[in-house]
Amino acid sequence: MPSLGELLAPRRMGRDFRWLLASSWTSNVGDGIALAAAPLLIASMTSSPILVAAGAILQFLPWLLFGLHAGAIADRFDRRRLVMTANAARAIVLAALCVFLTTGTANIWIVLAVAFLYGTAEVFVDTAGSTLLPMLVTPADLGVGNARLQAGYLVANQFAGPPLGAFLFAAGSAWPFLVEIVCVLLAVVLISRMATTPLPPREEHAPVHTDIAEGLRWLWRNPPVRMLVIIILAFNVTWAAPWGVLVLYATEHLHMGAIGYGALTTASALGGILATMTFGWLERHVSFATLMRVVLTLEVLMHLAFALTSTGWLALVIMFFFGAYAFVWGTISTTVRQRLVPAELQGRVASVNMVGVFGGMVIGQALGGVIAQTWGLTAPWWFAFAGAALTLALVWKPISQIVSARPAGERESDEAQSNEP
Repeated sequence: MPSLGELLAPRRMGRDFRWLLASSWTSNVGDGIALAAAPLLIASMTSSPILVAAGAILQFLPWLLFGLHAGAIADRFDRRRLVMTANAARAIVLAALCVFLTTGTANIWIVLAVAFLYGTAEVFVDTAGSTLLPMLVTPADLGVGNARLQAGYLVANQFAGPPLGAFLFAAGSAWPFLVEIVCVLLAVVLISRMATTPLPPREEHAPVHTDIAEGLRWLWRNPPVRMLVIIILAFNVTWAAPWGVLVLYATEHLHMGAIGYGALTTASALGGILATMTFGWLERHVSFATLMRVVLTLEVLMHLAFALTSTGWLALVIMFFFGAYAFVWGTISTTVRQRLVPAELQGRVASVNMVGVFGGMVIGQALGGVIAQTWGLTAPWWFAFAGAALTLALVWKPISQIVSARPAGERESDEAQSNEP
């Protein structure tokens, strides 16, 4: 019987993949702590849905400002060192927040500023980090590698981190962020042990905006990847509208309290862990196109269920199934994109994808805050249900084209062979 280590990180994927996995999982513990602690800190300072939503918006707004530049930089320089440097910057920002909290000088505006600075550093961590896996494993192992990284995200970020963050926040507002600093710094040490094959050297560095334009042109001329980015943008707008005020929905509408709010993300992680155990079977027996349609349909139904429920235990059940299908979607969409994008463009295309993710979240959370302020805490769920249903109807057919597409290099090779006399 294979050992636990072999099941989690097969030996064929190499030692460096294990260092990447360990660093990612460790960092996700800290991020999971903040996932519960940061909204609770903001909610303790204000009851305004707009300001609560602003906390998440200012953390993700940097993607709109710096995301494309981060992609161009990741394609120019050592991606591993970029992750290390940006994580160190995150630790410094968190340390400043802890000083404000322990001295009693923190206020809502300082916390919102910290969210923005932390989010700016995270742009470079996530963009460069998303390019490392294709540099370490073969295309055939990308599905397994992404599943393992997603599993760490679910266990650490969604399952273990949030309840720990809520518990630490109850002990003292600075404690969760102090623990997060330790996790982020340990992640830097772990990824420093990893070696990556450098990209082919470039003869000269064009202006950053030229590199960005090159990536955007490639994406626009590649319909499958372009459509995938559009789907992600649309569904993140609808998903984020209620998520931005989830802490108020859980504590005021469902009356679950701070611990109950953390339990919602824990339930999501449990569902994702179940999907982790079955993903290998799903990948072998069900087409990616079918899986993508199923999970997006479940997304529509989840919004409707949350709009209708008023009981905490039912919300936990719904969140469990959300975690299961969200894991499958995240793994498949990332794997498909990585297989279709050339190595030298991974950073720029990943950054456009992440701008779609977080840009959609900024737009959605802004809408969610206004909708909740105007029509109540269940109104964002109704908005999400209608928007997701419409989007699914429009993208149902193009999903097949996305999954059946082949990498650009393979298509060019086939075309060259077909043109030979």
